[in-house]
Amino acid sequence: MKPAEKEITYQTTNSYSTLNTLSETTKNVWFVCHGMGYLSRYFLKYFTDLNPEENYIIAPQAQSKYYVSSRLKHVGASWLTKENTKKETKNVMRYLDAIFKAEHLSKTPNLIMLGYSQGVSIALRYIAKRQLNCSQIVMMSGGIPKELTAEDFKFLDPMTKISLIYGTDDKYLDEDRLSFEKNRAYELFGHCNLQIIPFDGKHEVNTSLIKQIA
Repeated sequence: MKPAEKEITYQTTNSYSTLNTLSETTKNVWFVCHGMGYLSRYFLKYFTDLNPEENYIIAPQAQSKYYVSSRLKHVGASWLTKENTKKETKNVMRYLDAIFKAEHLSKTPNLIMLGYSQGVSIALRYIAKRQLNCSQIVMMSGGIPKELTAEDFKFLDPMTKISLIYGTDDKYLDEDRLSFEKNRAYELFGHCNLQIIPFDGKHEVNTSLIKQIA
């Protein structure tokens, strides 16, 4: 007999991390999606230099956790793999919906959506699928999902600031890949305020540029 693969639906619980307090003095709300191998609470360290009175940071947590070292000491997480990507994406989108509802973000005036590495694909998919208006979209050292098209982002205000940030010594970006990602950025966000920003560095979070964005 052949094995059968079945599906069930069930309720699950996941965490997310925040930095600072959302108050009347808050000017920017950041929704930051970490890369593969991170935990959300540690990803927040890259945003500690921002003015705590003016910046509130929310970091969702990728659900799939695993040990990142052979000693089984350090734990990281991954958002998606090539296995059941479409269905797993729907699960991630519903999880992000729950955070937006819990944090009352539907009417946030200055929402900055940032993705780093694998987190770029999560941030962009969520913006596209939920037609999410935000003041800035930051793509740092990550790729644009192949299925997304210019039509998916047509709803964005032309004044929306879009930043494609990458390290000039990023081992994952050869000349062809870099050219491809730049062309995709112009294709999807050419109608907005798009900036291509290289920096001297590797595949890493650039905290100096994060401070400039705020």
